[in-house]
Amino acid sequence: MVVNNKLNLTMLCDFYELTMGAGYFANGYADRITYFDLFFRRCPDGGGFAIAAGLEQIVQYIQKLHFDTEDIAYLRERKCFSEDFLNYLANFKFTGDIWAVPEGTPIFPREPIITVRAPAIQAQLVETYLLLCVNHQSLIATKANRVVRAAEGRTVLEFGSRRAQGADAAILGARAAYIGCHGTACTISDQLYGVHAGGTMAHAWVQMFDSEYEAFKAYVKMFPNNATLLVDTYNTLKSGVPNAIRAFNEVLKPMGITKCGIRLDSGDLAYLTREARKMLDEAGWTDCKISVSNSLDEYIIRDLLRQGAQIDMFGVGERLITAKSEPVFGGVYKLAAIEEPDGTVVPKIKISENVEKITNPHHKKLYRFYAKDTGKAIADYLTVYDEVVDDSKDMTIFDPDATWKTKKVYNFTARELQVPVFKSGELVYKLPSLEEIRTYCLAQVDTLWDEVKRFDNPQTYYVDLSQKLWDIKYDLLKSNGR
Repeated sequence: MVVNNKLNLTMLCDFYELTMGAGYFANGYADRITYFDLFFRRCPDGGGFAIAAGLEQIVQYIQKLHFDTEDIAYLRERKCFSEDFLNYLANFKFTGDIWAVPEGTPIFPREPIITVRAPAIQAQLVETYLLLCVNHQSLIATKANRVVRAAEGRTVLEFGSRRAQGADAAILGARAAYIGCHGTACTISDQLYGVHAGGTMAHAWVQMFDSEYEAFKAYVKMFPNNATLLVDTYNTLKSGVPNAIRAFNEVLKPMGITKCGIRLDSGDLAYLTREARKMLDEAGWTDCKISVSNSLDEYIIRDLLRQGAQIDMFGVGERLITAKSEPVFGGVYKLAAIEEPDGTVVPKIKISENVEKITNPHHKKLYRFYAKDTGKAIADYLTVYDEVVDDSKDMTIFDPDATWKTKKVYNFTARELQVPVFKSGELVYKLPSLEEIRTYCLAQVDTLWDEVKRFDNPQTYYVDLSQKLWDIKYDLLKSNGR
């Protein structure tokens, strides 16, 4: 088999997208306008919210949608597609509309992150790639946000490339992590996306020299303005920290440099960092920063700080880049409506005995309500596309997990969360830089109440349906979806 090294990501789809597309084509539905919602059902790690990410890669994918001659030849070899359908694919391009929540936005279960309005084949074909982009990057961005909040203002770097599930997971995982973190160890992510890359040394550097001290002194001479030494190769407190201090004294002190650091990658990090801090301070290196790594996550970081660990920077690897505690985001892509030739939008619903899997029908708008006095987000609100929220009036919304509980909303500002990204196949959205996404994310997370941001048993955030949308959903449920 010959493998084309230049991948066409249009072919990164589940095969049933193509067989369904062929079926739509054969049954006259190729141009039927459909509305699909991409959403998730449950926050990772039992958290109170997630972070939207991956939109930039989706934009790039949509702009390049096409089938190469080699792709058509492969599909012809499968002997299950008509020549008319293959000719359709040979001239394929995306002509639909896409709305999306901007990257870095806190998001909640059951609300649309992305909405696609497009002819049925087009909308169906993009399902796999949209899901893998949002599911992967939102998962990592959400985990990074948790880790960074646990660090309470201390620097957090993503260190996980070597434990990621493949090159794309490492590169785009570092990009997603940077929406919360301060940098990465992944050089190519810096090159491609401007994710600040940095690092110190491995144990191999220390082992390569005849002594730990010689290894430290050589490194400090080479990188006097970025001298961070790994002090746990042999014995952290008996040799590592003393040899680091000696190297700093002999090389940096004569140069007038006080900025330096040590890193620990093993042992009792709470105890060792407390003792190392004392030794460094007593030697006059009060500006020396202490960094730690070694299978960290938000819970370990939180516990270390509660135990008085003296840590300035955390390097978080495998448990961040793989979201080890819950490595699946669980986003889904469901049909919400179809559009008749006269423009009438007909709502569609997916019904299940599993209540969690019942979808919210129709083409919708997603609003977030912010309290005018505090600036805090107080609820999200789903309406039918042609509704307008009047935020000059008080409203009553329902608890999503207990509809008998209501909440009065007053003195608030309503903001639509989804923005137009593509219109008739053309990009109409200016992609923000990664730095702009980071800044936006920080500001938006700050609008959430601390109760929603708890790691354990967070307060449920209200996501309610308008009365009109609820009535439509209820009528569809009563009529078994028809």
